[in-house]
Amino acid sequence: MPLILETIVTTLSPEGALHLVPFGLIREDGPAGEDTYVLAPFRPSPTIDNLNASPYFAASSPRDIRVIAGAVTGRRDWPTEPCETIPGRRLADSFGHAELEVAAVEEDAQRPRYRARIRHLAAHAPFIGYNRAQAAVLEAAVLSTRLHMLEPEKILSEMAYLAIAIGKTAGPREREAWGWIEDKVAGALGPDARILGRKND
Repeated sequence: MPLILETIVTTLSPEGALHLVPFGLIREDGPAGEDTYVLAPFRPSPTIDNLNASPYFAASSPRDIRVIAGAVTGRRDWPTEPCETIPGRRLADSFGHAELEVAAVEEDAQRPRYRARIRHLAAHAPFIGYNRAQAAVLEAAVLSTRLHMLEPEKILSEMAYLAIAIGKTAGPREREAWGWIEDKVAGALGPDARILGRKND
């Protein structure tokens, strides 16, 4: 199985509009030992439209897990900064980012694959340690994008397990991010889907 890095991917439309979305960036071995990275968005997708118009994207590792939770719950207005070597912008508050150029496209009616090479790498903040609540929010965010694919019982059991890490290790940002996802899940499955009991006014 390939290594998949959970990142925030940013692309620009031909009109210059920013599209920010969480994406699993697939790392594969390339020629001469170089790593290549693959984006495989499902159609229809603004990312596909943007890459077809301009074959560049940035992939950032967010310091704040709310960016990922926010992006899957309709909160996409996060600060960005200009990229250094490609036309585009990258997430401002990140541990680091990569700027990539698409080198090849494998067309597919459902899920084209964009193979890219890194043109620039940068680190922006020290990484001190892992946090289980952040990992739980990440998993719950992915789960929340599959509400139409999975049985409610499966979703509820996964959320209940992930909530254990939230209860034990979450800080304020992680709790807020978890709340956003619970709101989304409860909106689809009903109020009984709330694990930690958060409700919005």
